[in-house]
Amino acid sequence: MTFIPTVDHHFHEPTNTITFIVYDPATKDAVIIDPVVDLDTMNWQVSTAAADKVLADVEAKGLKVHLVMDTHTHADHITGGGYLSSKLNVPYAIGAKIVQVQETFKKIFNRADFKADGTQFGRLLHDEEIVEAGSLRIRCLATPGHTPNCLSYSIGDALFCGDAMFTEDFGTGRCDFPGGSAANLYDSIQKIFSFPLETRVFVGHDYMPGGRELRVQSTVDLQREKNEDITCRAEKQEFVEMKEKWDKTLNLPRLIFPSLYINMEAGRLPTPEGSMNLRYIVIPLNMRTPTGDFGEAK
Repeated sequence: MTFIPTVDHHFHEPTNTITFIVYDPATKDAVIIDPVVDLDTMNWQVSTAAADKVLADVEAKGLKVHLVMDTHTHADHITGGGYLSSKLNVPYAIGAKIVQVQETFKKIFNRADFKADGTQFGRLLHDEEIVEAGSLRIRCLATPGHTPNCLSYSIGDALFCGDAMFTEDFGTGRCDFPGGSAANLYDSIQKIFSFPLETRVFVGHDYMPGGRELRVQSTVDLQREKNEDITCRAEKQEFVEMKEKWDKTLNLPRLIFPSLYINMEAGRLPTPEGSMNLRYIVIPLNMRTPTGDFGEAK
């Protein structure tokens, strides 16, 4: 008989991100997937309000959290993984290919001294690895394409796919970040499509197309038959051409640079420095279209 975990969620409205608390209702063993901390870009202030709500929920339910997990290195919000790991005294886990993301953005941020080896994280996870979290048994599934280090997590009848897929009325994740690949995403989605049709698919974001109410899950059956970008009948080349064309129309995520600068450090803010003891991040200018010293077109 297939295990059915309880899945609760917290929606972070500023970034449309969904954090999941997954637990065994019998034993209260739990994991937290894709937590968030807040970044106010009007005042450039980081706060832990969103993650603290997750902590309060965990405490209220009497859950025993064994692991905090991210599905990938997020480019649209700062991860709460490091913060929750420190508060709960449990490992913060992410896909082992985080080292590829670190190596790429080490160069973009001009951080020659940065250690791109994943040691900032408590645990690095691999494709087809089985993770035991108390009574929870978690299968890690490599689903790259959106980023090279995307993992989906299979727990009983539930699959947590991050940004590989959204609900069927919104489609699939973008593939234009460094190391992204529409061809890889197509192959990853075929893995998801191979799960039983009744499998619950929990998504990393919801943008509520058409103004509908928030949805945090779909099913493999719905995704195979109705996904806005890719159904079970879609040909690979057709999907790749569509995805690459669409991605060229997109702006960079609003928080991409502060998010990646901090997330490659497992959510740890930069060390204070200078006479005012302030923390600094690097934001590269004109990556897409190089300019002269005054912003003039080249």
